[in-house]
Amino acid sequence: MKSKLKNIFHGWYVAMGCCLIYFFVNSMTLFVPQTLFPRLMEEFSVNEAEISLTVARTLLFAAIFSPISGILIDKYGAVKVLKVGVIIMGLIYSFYPFATSIDTLYRLHFLMAIGLVCSGLGPNVIIVSNWFNEHRGKVVGMLVAGSSLGGATLPLLISPIVNAPDWGWRWGYGILAILFWIFAVIPAYTFIRPNPQSMGLHPDGLDHEPKIENETSSGVSFIDALKSRTLWCLGIGSACLWFSIQGLNSQITIFFEQEAGYTAQQAVILFSTLFWFSFFGKFAFGALSDKIPKQRVFLITSCILFIGSLLLFEINNGQLSFTQNRAQLTIFTILFGLGFGGSFSMIQLVALEIFGKAYLGRILGLITLVDGMGAALGTKLLSELKISTGSYFVPFALVSLVTFFAIINVFLIKPIQTKSQTPS
Repeated sequence: MKSKLKNIFHGWYVAMGCCLIYFFVNSMTLFVPQTLFPRLMEEFSVNEAEISLTVARTLLFAAIFSPISGILIDKYGAVKVLKVGVIIMGLIYSFYPFATSIDTLYRLHFLMAIGLVCSGLGPNVIIVSNWFNEHRGKVVGMLVAGSSLGGATLPLLISPIVNAPDWGWRWGYGILAILFWIFAVIPAYTFIRPNPQSMGLHPDGLDHEPKIENETSSGVSFIDALKSRTLWCLGIGSACLWFSIQGLNSQITIFFEQEAGYTAQQAVILFSTLFWFSFFGKFAFGALSDKIPKQRVFLITSCILFIGSLLLFEINNGQLSFTQNRAQLTIFTILFGLGFGGSFSMIQLVALEIFGKAYLGRILGLITLVDGMGAALGTKLLSELKISTGSYFVPFALVSLVTFFAIINVFLIKPIQTKSQTPS
């Protein structure tokens, strides 16, 4: 048994550790709080816009801090930054159940932004990308699928506790905080290593340095990337997608309860369904991108997301309105989840394929900056529109419109060649 374990490429342990960290970090920062919004609104006597400001703050400040995180990763390495990030998150998650006011939640979500850029998607993508070349699409797909798996399982895991009169959301979130210290902090400080060379190994577990195709040895320079139309189309397109994804996800549980007529438990189940298909989409489209061009896969996933958003509506007697058909709403969660998961994976993979590794920390930091701005705007604007119009009809119609604009930008993303780019 021990000899078999020794024969397993250490990169798979690294990938597993990164998946666990991202599973908890993204879910406990963004997705679990969103499923708690109805309960938090009751406890702190706030409306949709006020409670949505918690996650919106995290997204906004994470966007602002992302370029700084990218510079730190390029300078000190992704693993060192990751270790700092998981400790920050562990402390915040431990304090979260003891919040006594909405202002306390605002402060904690501000601090979450710092931990998120240090232990979230950027450093984890860079770490696993160092360990894999041939299987990179699958592994990155597996990594980003971790957050969707968290969104699908963690709310369901604590739902009986959250909705129990004698327990509540504080106990539910507290249990997750304990699990974070065990399954996220420990891996970060034990078996995660920066690259195979640090252990005398080669990427993908090969016994020699792999021949890399379609990837530059040094990568596109940061200046050349800034000058390219590709970076800005990727940034704007992904920002629009994040506006739609995060904006809708932040409000969908409230919508299911208040306008679609579901119970609290049914709303959580539908929310989890969306994330189960997001999980499948991230892994499946990540694997598909190893076979066909990643830009093409990105365009496909963006279109699926758009079609999914349209399923919230139907035409009755010539009037466009929300559908009350529960089968259609279930199909919405499936398609929107698939599009969400696939698009999420492709943003990182397209950036890596086009720009290489040399300045990936800075480039992903810039993309995350724009993404975070879009996500924060979506969360804030959609909740404000709901307050002002009294319904989610206008906010969710805007989601479809912004998603269509994202498709246009994704279509314009093309590979680039520059003088400073060194061909492999």
